[in-house]
Amino acid sequence: RTGPSLFQEPVMSITREEALEYHRRGRPGKISVTPTKPLATQRDLALAYTPGVAEPVLVIERDPAAAYEYTAKGNLVAVVSNGTAILGLGDRGPLASKPVMEGKGVLFKTFADVDVFDIEIDARTVDDIVRVVAALAPTFGGINLEDIKAPECFEVEERLKAMLDIPVFHDDQHGTAIICLGDRGPLASKPVMEGKGVLFKTFADVDVFDIEIDARTVDDIVRVVAALAPTFGGINLEDIKAPECFEVEERLKAMLDIPVFHDDQHGTAIISGAALLNGLELVGKDITAIRVVVSGAGASAISCSELAVRLGVRRENILLVDTRGVVYAGRQEGMNPYKARFAAKTDARSLSDAMREADVFYGLSAANVLTPDMVRSMAERPLIFAMANPDPEIRYELAKDARPDAIVATGRSDYPNQINNVLGFPFIFRGALDVRARAINEEMKIAAARALADLAKQDVPDSVLHAYDLVSLKFGPEYIIPKPFDPRVLLWESPAVAQAAMESGAARLSIDLDDYRAELALRQGKGVRVRQFIMNRARQSPRRVVFGEGEETKIIRAAVRVLEEGVAIPILLGRPELIAEKLRDLGLTADFRIVNPREFNRLEAYARAYYERRQRKGITFAQAVSLVQQRNVFGPMMVAMGEAEAFVSGLTYEYPEVIRPALQIFHTRAAAGRAAGAYLMIVDDRASHPARDRVYIFTDATVNIEPTAEDLAEIACLAADLAIQLELEPRVALLSFSNFGSTDHPLTAKVRRAVELIRARRPELIVDGEMQADTAVVPAIIDERYPFSRVRDANVLVFPSLEAANVAYKLLSRLGNAQAIGPILLGLGAPVHVLQIGDDVEDIVHIAAVAVLDAQARET
Repeated sequence: RTGPSLFQEPVMSITREEALEYHRRGRPGKISVTPTKPLATQRDLALAYTPGVAEPVLVIERDPAAAYEYTAKGNLVAVVSNGTAILGLGDRGPLASKPVMEGKGVLFKTFADVDVFDIEIDARTVDDIVRVVAALAPTFGGINLEDIKAPECFEVEERLKAMLDIPVFHDDQHGTAIICLGDRGPLASKPVMEGKGVLFKTFADVDVFDIEIDARTVDDIVRVVAALAPTFGGINLEDIKAPECFEVEERLKAMLDIPVFHDDQHGTAIISGAALLNGLELVGKDITAIRVVVSGAGASAISCSELAVRLGVRRENILLVDTRGVVYAGRQEGMNPYKARFAAKTDARSLSDAMREADVFYGLSAANVLTPDMVRSMAERPLIFAMANPDPEIRYELAKDARPDAIVATGRSDYPNQINNVLGFPFIFRGALDVRARAINEEMKIAAARALADLAKQDVPDSVLHAYDLVSLKFGPEYIIPKPFDPRVLLWESPAVAQAAMESGAARLSIDLDDYRAELALRQGKGVRVRQFIMNRARQSPRRVVFGEGEETKIIRAAVRVLEEGVAIPILLGRPELIAEKLRDLGLTADFRIVNPREFNRLEAYARAYYERRQRKGITFAQAVSLVQQRNVFGPMMVAMGEAEAFVSGLTYEYPEVIRPALQIFHTRAAAGRAAGAYLMIVDDRASHPARDRVYIFTDATVNIEPTAEDLAEIACLAADLAIQLELEPRVALLSFSNFGSTDHPLTAKVRRAVELIRARRPELIVDGEMQADTAVVPAIIDERYPFSRVRDANVLVFPSLEAANVAYKLLSRLGNAQAIGPILLGLGAPVHVLQIGDDVEDIVHIAAVAVLDAQARET
């Protein structure tokens, strides 16, 4: 490498033993199928199987479209391979391809929440491949072809597309070849296929079966897959060599009415297409005028070239180079119809000849074929996409040494700009399945590429920086495509694909894209539903929010976010020139108010107002002038003076440093004798439902160390009001180490007294106690032992002390993998909310939204 970079990840070395143990330990392989319905009783069994299963069978017989309503077809993709082009290992047969196919499934699930079955087929010819894949089509909403060698893969894809009415996609044409193992056969492909299924499920919640077929011909593969089609909602073909892969995909598409997709063809093309668009923008070149050299002429190379043409590259400006040299007009050796589309009128015969004055290099061939001298011969500001795996055509550092002005991308995760087709197939299938697409067409592929290109220009969330152990990341030469673990990819790419499917006529179902984005967000895990509610309520009537630490980079990024998303109207406290400089460094623009308290033109008026509030607390006017210049005093005073509706601080301050000045200025609310702190705890309950979270309010975890019975009653009422504000029906449990008088002790008596006070003040509330924590949250305990209790399955948990609440929320966050939103300050005389030291930008945005909700509620 040329030098250290904030954007570079550490190089990872993996031994053979580690790789084998990873796949062998525990349950062998990388995927499993998880039931979505309960199967705990005889009744469940009768519903799931005979006799209950007969009812949906009869409905589907009458109306085939009902299969999307009563079965998993609509979220299921087949990843299909014959193992003839496994990850650089070549033809190892269908069984050997199984690990690769499993791996691909992992990517689908992880990145786009798409379920996958990897299917390794023993088929070699285009006819066989198409025959098998087409047979599988009824099972799936789409088909992804993988690791089928060229040129067969082209015909496979073309024939499948013609046959089927679901998306067919060859990711080796339009995606990165997996590990570049070459043709290892169907059995060897099994780990890859299972892996792909895991990715589908993890990233796109799509269920997958990996199917390794012992088929070598196109006819055999097509025959087998076509026969399996009733099982799936889509088919993903994997590790089928070219040119058979083209025909397999084409024939299956023609035969089936679910998406068929050869990921080995199309995946890399889509991701490299996004990189091409952004790279050209950065170097200032016109896509219609550039010269492109493509090293390789297999499935990925052909598909990358075709997509580049659709994006605007002129076909005559592309030089294809294979093992026999440049593909030129009139060449006879080693040609096929797919290469012939790029036969150029040129005198260049070698890769070295072709590289002279080239603007873009696409490497889809083998390691180390590109030399530094060839790189030096390229045009100014070249783009070098060396995508061979596991080792690129030229090492990143060698390319940068030869041409410091180059933008370089590889297929490796330990260098900037990884072109990884995991950014494509899970999210493409997610979008295709959700509109019941008949196919994955060119419009959908281009939409995916453009969505990825646009996403790379957005501010990168802290969660991505943490995932890659980076300090900073922004659009530029070392970041032209999103990172695979960016959770926003699902929310950008899948809607773009769905929209393109609807607009191009490939979709059976029309959906509202705004609702669809919200639905996708719910698939991503804990807290999304609650966070969406808070954000949407804030957007209905945004308020002015003062950020006390306006010079902090995270605060600046959060302020830009809340402004762009319409959540709040941010006001930043700090030096305007420093904040403007940081905005420029971040590549962000925003038009929000910046106030420097020390230079504020109404400072004397603020000081006098503060003095009037604190003059009987030992504060002189001179002290007031000094104090109001402090940001944690000035910010609340802006709220008091009517120049803002809420104040947020605490990213760099301890909790008391924020809350103490606010209490001195505002005291508590008129109806509240006490302030308190609460956390929203979001517990993942997707075992019972894929998008279900349970929401609990824990209090008091931040303010009252040893509350009295009167304090506990007030805290419980404040927390119940918060639940109502969030449109939750409060079921309040006051916790202790005793259940309803089972232990006679002053501590339990205090809790019982608090319950009596609450019932007297707020008889409408559902409240009970004292009770143990498990009694509060497990309805079966109440039903069996304490049926007299008014509270069953509590969602507002009032702890007997700050110590207990603080310990509980932190343990649940760490050991229970729950999501904590907060702290949310309750009972204060104005909307003041405290961040935690080190909060991420996402946390800051959501606390700002909470502050807006607080302000809205007070006005009503």
